[in-house]
Amino acid sequence: MPSATSGFTLYGDVPDAGVPSGLTGVGHSSVDLPTGRIELVHPSDALDQIYAQNFGKDGTEPPYWAQPWPSGIELAETVARADVAGARVLELGCGLALPSLAAAQGGARVLATDHAPGALAFAAHNARRNGIRLEVAQCDWSDPWSAIAGAPWDLVLAADVLYGHDFLDALAGLLPRLVCGTGEIWLADQGRPPARDFLAGCERWATVGTTGTAHPEVSVHRLRRHAAPAGRPTATQRS
Repeated sequence: MPSATSGFTLYGDVPDAGVPSGLTGVGHSSVDLPTGRIELVHPSDALDQIYAQNFGKDGTEPPYWAQPWPSGIELAETVARADVAGARVLELGCGLALPSLAAAQGGARVLATDHAPGALAFAAHNARRNGIRLEVAQCDWSDPWSAIAGAPWDLVLAADVLYGHDFLDALAGLLPRLVCGTGEIWLADQGRPPARDFLAGCERWATVGTTGTAHPEVSVHRLRRHAAPAGRPTATQRS
C-alpha cells in the first residue's frame, strides 16, 4: 500500500460547504488509506491566508486548520494501519479531521474536537460526504470540558499541534487527564522546535516512544501513562 502522502491529490471544485471569512474558495483532496479512500473538502486558499497573515505575527490567528498538512496525513495512515475497531477515540485540534475520519472508517467511535468553528463544520461535512459516522465538538484546551467529559479515552490523536508556545502549557496539563491504563496518545509532528521540550516534559507521567513515517520529516510520538502504584488513583480517576 503506498504512503498516504503519495496518494494525495488536489483539484478544484464548486463550493458546497460554508467557507469562513477570509477564505474565498473550496477545493477537494483525496487520500488513499489502508481502510479506503477519504475525500476531503477544504478551503483552497488557506496557505495564501496563512502567508498573508505572516503566520500570526500580525496578531490574528491564521487558518492553520484549513490546510491538509503532512502530519495529519501520516497520522491518518498510522491509524488506518492499526486495529481501532470498537475503540473510543478523541482527536484534539482536529482541523479537517483526517485522522478522525480514518479511525471512524476503521470502526472506532470518534469525537473530533477543535476550537475553530470552521474546522468543525468542514470535519462534519467531510464525514457526511464519506458516509462516516463522526461526532464533533468545540474544545478550547484552557477549558476542555468536551474532551474531559468522555475520559478516559482508548486513543487520543493530535497532528501538528506542537508548533506554538502560547497554548502548550494547557495541552501539557490536559493530556494526562485523558487516558489511563492501556490508553495511548499519538502525536504526529513535523519536527517543530517546541516538540523536544514538550515531549521531555511528558516523560514525567508517560512513556514516550517515537516512530518514523513515510514522510521523512514526520514522526509519530506514542505516549502511555506510567503505571500507578497499587492503591493510588491516576490523575484521570481523581478528576
